[in-house]
Amino acid sequence: MQQVSDQIVLRVSCRVMSRAGGVAACRTHHLLDNSPCLATSEAWDGTKGPRVLHGFRSTSTRTDELGPAGSVLLMGHVFRLLLAGASGVGVWTGFPPHDLTALLLIGLAGFVASLHAATPRSGAMLGLAFGTGFMLPLLRWLTVLGSDAWIALSLLCALFYAFGGWALVLVSRLRLRLLWMTAVWVGIEYLRSEIPFGGFPWGRLAFATAETPLVSLTRWVGVPLTSGLVFLACAAVGSAAAALVLGSGTDRALGATGRRLAVGVAVPTIVLTTSILLPVGLADPGHTVTVAVVQGDVPGTGADSLGERNVVTANHAEATVEHAARVQAGDEPAPEVVLWPENSTDIDPFAHPRIYDQIDDAVATIAVPTLVGVILDGPGEREARNVGLVWEPRSGPTEDRYVKRHLVPFGEYIPLRDQIAPFVARLDQIPRDMVPGEDAGVLALGPVRVGTMMCFDVAYDETIADNVRSGAELLVVQTNNATYHGSDQPEQQWGIEQVRAVESGRDLAVASVNGISGFINADGSVAQRTTSRDRQVLSQPMTTATGVTPGVRLGAWIERGLSLVAVGALVLALLRRRRDRRPDAGSDQGTPQPILGQPAGAPR
Repeated sequence: MQQVSDQIVLRVSCRVMSRAGGVAACRTHHLLDNSPCLATSEAWDGTKGPRVLHGFRSTSTRTDELGPAGSVLLMGHVFRLLLAGASGVGVWTGFPPHDLTALLLIGLAGFVASLHAATPRSGAMLGLAFGTGFMLPLLRWLTVLGSDAWIALSLLCALFYAFGGWALVLVSRLRLRLLWMTAVWVGIEYLRSEIPFGGFPWGRLAFATAETPLVSLTRWVGVPLTSGLVFLACAAVGSAAAALVLGSGTDRALGATGRRLAVGVAVPTIVLTTSILLPVGLADPGHTVTVAVVQGDVPGTGADSLGERNVVTANHAEATVEHAARVQAGDEPAPEVVLWPENSTDIDPFAHPRIYDQIDDAVATIAVPTLVGVILDGPGEREARNVGLVWEPRSGPTEDRYVKRHLVPFGEYIPLRDQIAPFVARLDQIPRDMVPGEDAGVLALGPVRVGTMMCFDVAYDETIADNVRSGAELLVVQTNNATYHGSDQPEQQWGIEQVRAVESGRDLAVASVNGISGFINADGSVAQRTTSRDRQVLSQPMTTATGVTPGVRLGAWIERGLSLVAVGALVLALLRRRRDRRPDAGSDQGTPQPILGQPAGAPR
């Protein structure tokens, strides 16, 4: 009798593990007690409706009632969680400075495979595991602000992927599910880029494509759909892998598995081939302008004291004067414009004559229009603005200026300050709030119209699009990454800047306080970049462009359209789930379905 019992347990365990808990077409029942097979979705005990245990169907709600088979079910769910978490880590490795694109693609496919036949509730848990595995290492550079800030923001971002896991499972039950799943992914990235406090788009899949052929897609369909196409290709592979490993052996199931394998090969092949064939480069090229970027270096973070901030301004002024001497000696080409980074002076030059004179003397010495990153006081008390200001060599600062639009919450301003500050003493280190600007950053700088952005701005689609549509001929990023020197953050931002150059069809210059400064061509290749935080000046001829790429023109419309499609697919999936729900079923009722197709013999 014990031998028969052991055979039953082995049979149950084998089928649960090999069929992912209830999607096979098995109709076989146990040899004893006429109990239903746990490997089938038709799990009934005659008195209670079917139950869902950790995303698997079973006849009981407790693992101890199921004995060894319950342990197998629990182990299966733990395996899914581990797979989802490891998949998130794999996606992280695809981002700079690691650029392990193969692991990113495998990670995305693994996440989709982990959702195979899951319930919406378990899908949310798997999404949370994936998001945590992805965001914690990606944002580790935030530890310089405190471990609590790092963990809080990482978990906040992970919650979006938890919602995404829930939504992906629901829409995976619809026909053409890969398309609806792709729309959901685009919608989740869109949502994360908008809320809360203006959103945090760091970690969008397209931002990992800078050193791959896939980056060409951004020029033609924009960043949002590029992320979607990367996900679509990986979802096709993950779905095919899950169907291959977990499918049943019936003729009908084998045919469905074959079709899924074909899709799993065809979709990524089409996406990759298309990206290789699509042209990139300047959008309607114009004339050439010689640009110099000044990296003045900074002691520490440059924000520890007034004395340090004085040094930052002095460093950039001295570096500019030294470069002017080399130009006069014929050792360097004469620039037509000069770029200083964000926060090259943290002291309002209009309120401090000595700072004003330092900047004015340096610009007069180099004798060309200079874009200077300054902090201006006001407009209100305990307020300030982060500004890119055009400074002429003869007439001084002009009214042509850009005010940073996308500010860093809890870095440049404190949301809900009156409610939060009494409980977090560290917020006293930010005594005043930055005020965001509203206008595009297109400025007339000597012989060229530049579209400037400040650091965090570059991650937002509308900043790029507004600059290009407003007539920017070159793109400029003024940035201060001194706080994050030695972390992954500067490399991650550089990758975003490469993607933006390709998307916009514009050459792009980066001026950073202590790195990474440099020049990026419109095809995403690097013309020059600094490799240390030392004081240095780079000079590069850049070609202007006046065209508007399809990615810039259509990207936002595609993103919003796909997000609406995702909402429609979710509503349809919820209505179908409600219709199919049995009156006596549990709270997470509904037969889990595979990502592609129905299980053989399952009712439609």
